[in-house]
Amino acid sequence: MPQLDRLPGTPEFSITLPKDGGAARGHLLTEFGGNGTHKFVLQKGSSVAAEAWPGLGDHARRNRAELRADEALADVPPDPGRPEAARRWVATRDITCNSSSAAAALVYGYDASGPESWRTVEGHPLADYLSTGWRAPRKAWLVRGSNVSGHNLVRQLWLEEGVVSIAGAHLPPLEESDPTKSALRRFVEDGYEGAASYNQKRGLVDELHAFLTQMRVGDTVATIGDGRLHVGRITGDAVQTPSPGGRSNLRRTVTWETGSHPYEELPEEVQQKLSVQHDVVDLTGVLEALDTLEGQTGASAVGAPVQQSASEGQAPRDLSLPDVTGPLAADLLVHDRAWLEEMRELLTDDKQLVFYGPPGTGKTYLAMKLAEYFGGGPEQVKIVQFHPSYSYEDFFEGFRPMEDPETREVAFRLTAGPLRELADLASREGNRHVPHFLIIDEINRANLAKVFGELYFLLEYRTKSVRLTYSGDDFALPPNLFVIGTMNTADRSIALVDAAMRRRFAFVELSPRVEPTAGLLARWLERQGKEQEPAHLLDALNARIDDADFAIGPSYLMKPGVYRDGGLERTWRTKILPLLEEYHYGEGLDVAARYGLASLREQLP
Repeated sequence: MPQLDRLPGTPEFSITLPKDGGAARGHLLTEFGGNGTHKFVLQKGSSVAAEAWPGLGDHARRNRAELRADEALADVPPDPGRPEAARRWVATRDITCNSSSAAAALVYGYDASGPESWRTVEGHPLADYLSTGWRAPRKAWLVRGSNVSGHNLVRQLWLEEGVVSIAGAHLPPLEESDPTKSALRRFVEDGYEGAASYNQKRGLVDELHAFLTQMRVGDTVATIGDGRLHVGRITGDAVQTPSPGGRSNLRRTVTWETGSHPYEELPEEVQQKLSVQHDVVDLTGVLEALDTLEGQTGASAVGAPVQQSASEGQAPRDLSLPDVTGPLAADLLVHDRAWLEEMRELLTDDKQLVFYGPPGTGKTYLAMKLAEYFGGGPEQVKIVQFHPSYSYEDFFEGFRPMEDPETREVAFRLTAGPLRELADLASREGNRHVPHFLIIDEINRANLAKVFGELYFLLEYRTKSVRLTYSGDDFALPPNLFVIGTMNTADRSIALVDAAMRRRFAFVELSPRVEPTAGLLARWLERQGKEQEPAHLLDALNARIDDADFAIGPSYLMKPGVYRDGGLERTWRTKILPLLEEYHYGEGLDVAARYGLASLREQLP
């Protein structure tokens, strides 16, 4: 029998059977099987499940029976010490299978995906070593280009020249038009050694693979520029070409629509997908919604003139937060711009601040609005919410259990949390002058010393690095990463924030007794053209509450439902009075008599 050649550049793969059933090993062959995929050799000594599941196909059943008859699969003697162990066979010689899936079915005793079941010793699937197989006839993709090394390529290059691109600055010349993920991983490991973390390199491999092999002519492509969504169709294959600064070395031609769509007017499902913080994102799940947008004309066409400053198109040299403007103050109903200027200065100097105050004072809303404004858009903002069981592994990185979909076995893999992901994004080459914001809602609900770990040190010393607990990387928080926390002071069950945290964050009170929350409801009612009575009632209510931490914020009365028939009374009865009942729990006070609308209206002039 002629010797079959092993597929060059591919390693040995294995499958571990459940319940200590042993392992099977094998490798790919250059020869193709009848279904158009590479044949696979199950190596001598491999373990095979003796039991066949009901769903196993007839061909696979016959194959197993023939191999048993030929004595290619022999019984493994039972272990007297483990009578509950499943029966298994062992391969007495190398067995050539029609495909990796046929080999996986042989090993498992049920139909399974070979490209996903067979794994390298590092845990990479066999699929990474194959050219792209079947995929949906048409897919949709998000490719980011509004900030590439400080340049807005969407405006300066993509829309004008009809292309979409990614950097790939450190890649060698790609000889294959459809490189496997395994080949791309080798290129990235070599080209980005010392220039990217493990998490950055893993993400870069996925993005390159999607751009080079998953995208096809006819696919929908979308991007965000200047707060608007641009949609087009891919018309050309990926090409590698030199570009200024290596910012757009990998390109595809695109026919862009002549209209664009404001981000805030997009369907919610599209906005959710667009918030994923990667340079290339699969949007096929919202393809129907994107198709609906096609043909709709945005408020400004792609070719419409856009005002640019004289310095636009040049990468900024220093990290800075945008100046506070009148429109921003008006949008946030902050009548004193000096307060917003102070927030800008605190973030510039300290990098971290906490908004604290009673419920309903707009802490989270204000944090999100300021982060999006100072960061340049929602793409630079990530939000997490702390809770009592939140840990360092959830927040930064740790080994997390991941179940194999085929074997149902669980393995622990090092996984980045939201802070690590945002820090890696902010520290990318070209991103270092762009502010990125992490919003931590309810920051005092977690054990902060446990969640932050050695990051406590980095919050104060941004120019230093520490050795990380799990990955062992030397890590520093990038200077363009800002943190805004929110803290509800009315929850007495929350542990006090320790002194170390107090020293690392600037604390800003948001309370009905101080600006900008004081008078906010009155300004909102004026803008909405409504009567001022709710603002007077809220002021009268807070005047009767002795503890400022239990004051009631204006956001309870800044919702449309409050101003429908009976809405004010309903909100007062179901939202505000229950909070005050908790405050006075055990005191025997008649809360409705003291804080009810009838009592408060009596004292109004």
